[in-house]
Formats: sequence, C-alpha cells, structure tokens
Amino acid sequence: MASTLLSNPVTNSDRSRKKKKKKIQAKDQNDQDHIKWKSDSQQQIYSSKLLQALSQVRLSSPPPPPSSADAPRRGRAVREAADTVLAVAAKGKSRWSRAILTNRLKLKFQKKHKKQRVVATVSGSSRSSSKKPKVTVLRLKGKSLPAVQRKVRVLGRLVPGCRKQPLPVILEEATDYIAALEMQVRVMTALAERLSDSGAGSSSAPPS
Repeated sequence: MASTLLSNPVTNSDRSRKKKKKKIQAKDQNDQDHIKWKSDSQQQIYSSKLLQALSQVRLSSPPPPPSSADAPRRGRAVREAADTVLAVAAKGKSRWSRAILTNRLKLKFQKKHKKQRVVATVSGSSRSSSKKPKVTVLRLKGKSLPAVQRKVRVLGRLVPGCRKQPLPVILEEATDYIAALEMQVRVMTALAERLSDSGAGSSSAPPS
C-alpha cells in the first residue's frame, strides 16, 4: 500500500511533464506555421501555384464585356481559386484548410448534380417568399448570450471549419488563417501590380 502511494506522485509528475511538453510542442508548431507564411519561399510557391490556377480560370471562362453580368461570377471564380490554392499550400495541416478543400469538393458535387434537381414552380416560390421569418429558439438564445460568447461565435464563423470549436482551437486556427490571408494579399497585390505594369508597357509601345 505504501509503495503504491509513493509511486503515484512520480507517475502524476510524469503525466504533467508530458502534458506540458505537448503544449510547448503545439505552441512551437503554431509559431512555425505563423512564421512560414511570412517566408519568401512560401510566397513564391503560392504565387506560382496561384498563377497556374488563374490561368485555368481564364481558359475555362473567357473575359466578359465591361457591362456583363458574368463579371461577379468571374470574380468569385478567382476568389475560389485563390482560397483553394491557399488551402493546398497549407497541406491540410490546419482545420481551416481542410474545411476549404472539403467545401470545394461539395460545391463540385452540387454543380454536377444540379441538373437532376427538381425546380420549384413560380407559385411555390412566391408562397415561400411571402412567409414571414420565424423567430426560432436559437435566435432568442443568441440574443441573450454574453458579449464575449457572441464574439467567439462570430470569430468561429469567420474561420473555416471552426463554427463549433472551443475558444483555444478558434484562436489557434485564426492566428494561422490570418497570417495565410496576409500572405495571400501580398501575393495578389504583387501580381496585380505586375499585370498593370505589363499592360501599361504594351499600350505605350509604338505600333510596328
């Protein structure tokens, strides 16, 4: 009995050390992920992959005229391509990158089977539009939540794949996601400047 009592503090201390070691490793990994989005090599990799994805978008959908209704659709396609490449660059190590890739697969599946869906009639759509929105229990609960909990829920909705996650997971994913978005903005800004400079140079060139 005495021997077991003496051995318990040792095992408990070992467990606490292992937990602290795991927390330190997770923190170090999070810091490394945050730093990697600031590296020049990561930006070059993302830039090359983004150019390939944008060229595919350009080939699949030709540029619309200036006053065309297809311009917002083309903008969404560019945005989806940029986010997909960003998730691929994360290599599925983060929750937000896996959520983006999963959503893209779902969208492809929905587009493939969109023709098989039953289209609602005009009368049915008018009836559904005339109905007043119902006040559900979830909306009432959302209004009564404290301010901090509401902000956490909003942040969980903004970060892909973190809608129902606890606060530590949301904060960890948000830190990596924001760093990745900052890198995305830098790369897309550089590409836009390069394209504008090349367009200005071609327009100013004298005709042959």
